[in-house]
Amino acid sequence: MKRRLMLLALLPGCSVLPERPYVEARRFPLEPRRASTNPARPGAPLLLLRAMRAGSALETRGLRRLRPDGTLFIEPYAEWAAPPPEAAEAALRDWLRRSGLFSAVTAPGTRLATGLVLENELLALQAGETTALAAFSALLIDESGGQPRLLGQAVLRGEAAVTGPGVELAARAMAAALANALQALEAQLPALLAGRR
Repeated sequence: MKRRLMLLALLPGCSVLPERPYVEARRFPLEPRRASTNPARPGAPLLLLRAMRAGSALETRGLRRLRPDGTLFIEPYAEWAAPPPEAAEAALRDWLRRSGLFSAVTAPGTRLATGLVLENELLALQAGETTALAAFSALLIDESGGQPRLLGQAVLRGEAAVTGPGVELAARAMAAALANALQALEAQLPALLAGRR
C-alpha cells in the first residue's frame, strides 16, 4: 500500500499548486535630469545632502497608481529600478550639483567642512489617469556658526501629464513630476541662501 502511494506521488500532473505563468516585473528608472549645467559661482557654499527619508509606504519599489475613486494601489508587475527615496536623493544631488548654487554637494561621511545641510523626505510619488504627482519636504539648516539655524523649510510639489494608458507612460510622468518638484526647490534656494548672510 505504501509503495502504491509513493508511485502515485511521482505521477506528473499531481501537483496541488495551481499553475500560473511567470510574469517578470518591469523596472523603470527614476532619473529626472536637469537640462543644463551652470558653473558654480565664486564663493558658492558647500552643501551636505542627507539621505532622503521615505514617507508612508514610499520605501517599496512598486509603482503607485491612483484609481478614479481616489484609492491608491501598487502595480503588481511594475516597479522602480531602485527604492524611490534612494533614486530621488540621487536625482536631487545631481540636480543641485548642476544648478551652480553650490561649489559641491556632498554626502554624509564627508571630511569637508560643510556649513549648509539639506534634509528631505519623499512625501508622494504616484500617477492617476491624467496627472502624476511628486512631492517632498526640504529643510535647509545653517550649521556654520556652531549652533544650527533654520534657514527655511518647504514642501515642493511637481505635476506632469500622463499622456496615455500603461505603466511605462505613468512611470515617465512620475519622473517628470519629480523633475518639476526639483525645479521648484532650485527656484526657492537663492532666497533661502540670501538669509544666511
